[in-house]
Amino acid sequence: MSEPQGHNTNSAGLSRRDFLRGTGAAAATVALAETPLAPVAEAAPAKLGVTAIGPGPVKLTLQVNDAQMTTNVEPRVTLLDALRNYLDVTGCKRVCDRGTCGACTVMIDGKPVYSCTMLALEAQGKKIKTAESLIDGGKLDAVPAAFVKHDAQQCGFCTPGFVVAMRAAFDKNPKATPAEIEEALSGNICRCGTYQQMRDAIVELCQTQRKGG
Repeated sequence: MSEPQGHNTNSAGLSRRDFLRGTGAAAATVALAETPLAPVAEAAPAKLGVTAIGPGPVKLTLQVNDAQMTTNVEPRVTLLDALRNYLDVTGCKRVCDRGTCGACTVMIDGKPVYSCTMLALEAQGKKIKTAESLIDGGKLDAVPAAFVKHDAQQCGFCTPGFVVAMRAAFDKNPKATPAEIEEALSGNICRCGTYQQMRDAIVELCQTQRKGG
């Protein structure tokens, strides 16, 4: 049977009319996509009562291990990068840089925090403690001392995060059980797998703490 005029189809079963209709719609879509959008009016920071900072460097003052430290950083700089790259406080380590391994753990007002997940500007006015604070006049704090005694480290990259998180846990609960300390360390990972040596250190520390030592 012959096909009606004006309704010729190609081999894929698409009529010429349908094809032309489709290409016309596509052309219109492309034209709209290429049309520049009108700029969105931005609210003036002054009207919102907000002081704009950045993108250039701004002054940063941090209280790190009981010392005031000042530098200039871009607002996007994390606390980890500010400590390591601007203030030369290198105890906290960059490993995952995704807030999952705990190697960059520091204490902020006594609480363990992943420093790679916090902007340096957010830490202003807070008390920051890093692994460097766990030594006083050449004497190690009990936590890193127990790590040394039980050989609870290998490569050492995770160790600063572990000892800081553990010190924070004991400060919060001096009479904590080994299970409670392990729970507090659940956000820290040791890729070398020295967990048993850490458990030995934890058991001794818990016993010492319970005895008031």
